[in-house]
Amino acid sequence: MRVSGSGMRGAGAVAAVIVAATLATGCSTDTVVGQPTAAVDSFAPSADNRDPSLRIRGVVVTEIAPGQPHVLPTQRVAYPSIPPVGGPHDSQWAACTGVVYSKALRSENAVHSLEHGAVWIAYDPAKVSAQDQATLSTKVTDRQYTLMSPIPDMDHPIALQSWGHQLTLDSATDERIDQFLVALRENPYTTPEVGATCSSPSFDRTNPPPYDPTTPGPDAVPMTGAR
Repeated sequence: MRVSGSGMRGAGAVAAVIVAATLATGCSTDTVVGQPTAAVDSFAPSADNRDPSLRIRGVVVTEIAPGQPHVLPTQRVAYPSIPPVGGPHDSQWAACTGVVYSKALRSENAVHSLEHGAVWIAYDPAKVSAQDQATLSTKVTDRQYTLMSPIPDMDHPIALQSWGHQLTLDSATDERIDQFLVALRENPYTTPEVGATCSSPSFDRTNPPPYDPTTPGPDAVPMTGAR
């Protein structure tokens, strides 16, 4: 089973995809994939290796159909995970030109950035020291198609997201961070909107739309996009 942005199908379907270390086919729910590899350069995508992240230990791949609908700035989406990895999203994307946000972002804006090919590094400020936050920021600062922001009360200290992909970590010095960035940042085979800009001049980087920690209510937009 090949997993890429161009190969994902289904009307807003959200289904985890198993990919074994040997890339054998099979499907299940929230299954980790891959094996650790030391050489970062080998994780660059190519026509013959469209999703090198499948070799990264711990990466979870979720199938999300492209062409997800936009929601209003006042609407919330019933994302199945925090941080989310795709689905309906706000029409305005969070600036992802190597921006390190000091405040938690509204998920619906950050997901739109993922659709453009960005990698989003999220961290729990209560679980990640100031020194480790600074280490993470060096992976992002002034690096196109990346963004970083805190999210309080996450299940893990650190979570990396690209469209349909997630990797949770405990350490800011884990070598898999660089592997994930090389494999999925602007990956033309997994990004729904290849070539879309990460520049978002009107997006407030100092006081962005805030993250809402409460559970979405019954009026939230479902992952199918249908109301």
